[in-house]
Amino acid sequence: MVLGRLAHYAIDALLLSTVVAGVKQSTGFAYVPFRFIITSTTQISSPSLMYSPDTEFISNPTIRSLTEQYLGFGETVFNVLQGTVVTSPYFKRSERQ
Repeated sequence: MVLGRLAHYAIDALLLSTVVAGVKQSTGFAYVPFRFIITSTTQISSPSLMYSPDTEFISNPTIRSLTEQYLGFGETVFNVLQGTVVTSPYFKRSERQ
């Protein structure tokens, strides 16, 4: 009973993280904290820095690390699912209306 509930919560957390990663990648939404303003002369060395949530607001380093791992795992799952769908013969790209 307890293991079933724990597995259920773990799967729910994984799905939530995957949905957040999908929204982030499909919309191209970039979170820029108010204390860091991108100007036309600013160079961003890594595209992942532009699209990463700002976890610096989390003061506890353990919780910050767990949050970054949680969001990173969701992105990995989303990328694997996206790669599977792209190469699968069961899916085809439809034209946008």
